Amino acid sequence: MKRVMLKLSGEALSLEGSRGYDEAKIREIALQIKEAKNENVDIGIVIGGGNYWRGRTSERIDRTKADQIGMLATIMNCIYVSEVFRSEGLDTEIFTPIICGTMTEQFSKDRANKAFSEGKVVFFGAGTGHPYFSTDTGIVLKAIELEADIILLAKSIDGVYDSDPKLNKDAKRYDNIHISEVIEKRLAVVDLTASVMCMENKIGLAIFDLNEKNSIANALKGKINGTIVSV
Repeated sequence: MKRVMLKLSGEALSLEGSRGYDEAKIREIALQIKEAKNENVDIGIVIGGGNYWRGRTSERIDRTKADQIGMLATIMNCIYVSEVFRSEGLDTEIFTPIICGTMTEQFSKDRANKAFSEGKVVFFGAGTGHPYFSTDTGIVLKAIELEADIILLAKSIDGVYDSDPKLNKDAKRYDNIHISEVIEKRLAVVDLTASVMCMENKIGLAIFDLNEKNSIANALKGKINGTIVSV
């Protein structure tokens, strides 16, 4: 793999049962990324905002405003995680589709490719910059535009199941599954819009457990202990 897009769950970055950050976990992620950077892999990162905000569960806030708050949560996460990465010796840059003063750079394909060529870990915050589109859609858009080889989804679950394993102890995990089956069965890998975009643009996915030891480092080497979604 020459270029990957990595999605980190916001909830998975926080201490269990709380909001904010588990700094020790994020430092461990930084060390795994550093190992992969030594093998000259371009790494782009998108982070969800669920450790701060789950606005869609509230019916009292306008959907557009709720999504805007979620975008800001992802930017905060990018800034925090980026700084932890820098403290471990990684060079980083954050791009957003909206102007955030001096905190981030406004995204363009040329600027992002330049950052990759300089060996930086590149963060993408604020999703697409528009309401009604998730960070799933945001990462697929970036993967397509920046010609990534694969999208890696590091979650708090170790793959794709035919039903919710928290509710069904007999739920079956898929080792491999085609994106068309994901769409047909409405499996919760990424949202439907993102799934269709993956299918149409031939972008594969890999889903694995963020909390498994060295899971990111292994995934960046092509060793997936989870589910491969082929296209």
